Amino acid sequence: MTYNSIVLVKQVPDTRTVTGDVMSKKGTMNRSAMPAIFNPEDLNALEMALQVRERYGGQITVLTMGPLKAADILRDALFHGADNVILLSDRKFAGADTQATAYTLKSAIQKIGDFDLIFCGRQAIDGDTAQVGPQVAEKLNLPQITYTESIASMDGDEIIAKRAFDLGSEIVKCKLPCLLTVVGSADRIRPASARKRIENKLAAIPSEYPAIVEKWAEFETETALAAYLTERNLEITVWTAADLDVNEDQLGLSGSPTQVYKVNYVVLESTESKEVPPTKEGIRELIQELIQEYIVG
Repeated sequence: MTYNSIVLVKQVPDTRTVTGDVMSKKGTMNRSAMPAIFNPEDLNALEMALQVRERYGGQITVLTMGPLKAADILRDALFHGADNVILLSDRKFAGADTQATAYTLKSAIQKIGDFDLIFCGRQAIDGDTAQVGPQVAEKLNLPQITYTESIASMDGDEIIAKRAFDLGSEIVKCKLPCLLTVVGSADRIRPASARKRIENKLAAIPSEYPAIVEKWAEFETETALAAYLTERNLEITVWTAADLDVNEDQLGLSGSPTQVYKVNYVVLESTESKEVPPTKEGIRELIQELIQEYIVG
C-alpha cells in the first residue's frame, strides 16, 4: 500500500543572524539584515515524509503560505525530493495568527484532497507557538500525533510512531489519515540531490519569469518560458484566496482573534558572556545549547 503525504512548511527569519546590526538600542529592527530560511523542524518533517515514500511509495506535496519570496523554500523542497509544491500567497492572507493560518492551510489541503499523512514541524522559530499543526488537524477533524520523532511501522490504515519528550518517550498507534508534528531530534534532512537541483533549477512562479528570461538567452519570451516550465512540471503552483473555498472573513488579519498587546525588544550587548569549563562535558553542553537555540545545526 502506498501513502500520499502533505508537508506543511514555513519560511522564517534566520534568527542565527541576530546581531547588533539587526536590533538597535531603541528597539527597532532592520528586517533586511535577517535573511529568510526554511524553518528547521519543517525540514525534519520533510525528511520523515521522504522516508515514508522510500519505504511504501506514494507522492509528497509540500505546501506553504507566505509572500511570493517563499517560493525559495519550495524550490529547496524540490531539490530534496518533493514531488509537488504549492504556494499560498495573497494579500488577504496577511496578518494571520495561528487560527487564520490553520484555516487557510486546511482549505488548501481540502483542495488537494488525496492524502494519508500530513507532516509539519512541531513549531516555527519565529513564533514558537506550536499551534498551527494541531489546529489544522482539528479543523480537518483528523487524529494527530504530536512530538513525533520516528515512525516505527505502517500497515494498512494504521501507523505506529514514537513521540519524544524531555523526560522520555512513548509509542502510540493511530488510524489514518492523520497529522504528525515532528520534533528537531527526528532524522535530519538528507543533502539536496545534485540531479534534483539540475532538474528543478528553473522551477518558478510567474512573477519570476522576467528575471529568468533576462538571464537565460534560450527563452526569448515569457510565453516560451511558461510553455517550457509547464511541459516539465516546473511551474510552481500559486493559489490565492479566489482559488480556495473560503470565507474571507476568516482569512488574514480579519480572521485573527489574537492581537498583539505589547512588544518588548531585547537588545543584545557585546558584553554578554558565558564561561564554559574546558572539559568534554562542558563542550558537549555548549554544543547542545547552541543547537537548541538554532545558533548552529
